Amino acid sequence: MTTLSHYKLVTGSCFAFLIMATGCQSLAATTPVTPNTQSSNKNNNQNNNSSTPAKPQTPQQPLTQQALHIQHALANKNYASIIDDIHPTRGVRFSMYAYVRPESDKTFSRVQFAQYLQESKMRFTWGKLDGIGDLLIIPLPKYLDTWVAGNKFNDARISINEFKSTGNMINNIEDIYQKSDVVNFYHKGSDEYAGMDWRMLRLVFDEYQGKRYLVAIINDQWTI
Repeated sequence: MTTLSHYKLVTGSCFAFLIMATGCQSLAATTPVTPNTQSSNKNNNQNNNSSTPAKPQTPQQPLTQQALHIQHALANKNYASIIDDIHPTRGVRFSMYAYVRPESDKTFSRVQFAQYLQESKMRFTWGKLDGIGDLLIIPLPKYLDTWVAGNKFNDARISINEFKSTGNMINNIEDIYQKSDVVNFYHKGSDEYAGMDWRMLRLVFDEYQGKRYLVAIINDQWTI
């Protein structure tokens, strides 16, 4: 039989235990938790590293600058200023379209290029006009003015060694210039013609005695 005194003892013990447990919970709730700053900083660093883009590589920057110099000279009709950029031994070849024809495309040495710039009456056959088949027979300065038309690429998108053809003519540039660097100036065309008046100017460079020189000026555009 449980006595009253035994009941009081047990009740008192439970009450004391309850007070102690409540006190521990209150202490735990009010005691600040010190974060693991080393682990937190490491995670933040990992997150920062993963979200930071890699620093762009710029080994092609001098080539782009040289190509822009040539494009600006063509746009401003300052053709004589690119003579030193022409390859000293191979000269520069002119191709009307993306399909390069080494056997018939005109190639001029530095001396010839400088000479024919001064001879506005000496005409050359540059190739056949797409769609009508007529021969384009005009002097070098007029070819540079009207066909190369460097001023149409002042706001062009520039890329290097991209050979995607946007027209329906075969693009054999990679086959002809396998070890060359090609700088592309792409003019997307106008909304008026639904972009079908797009144009591309490709400047092809080869290395010679530690320097890059211009070996080809290639035009590309919509063909039938």
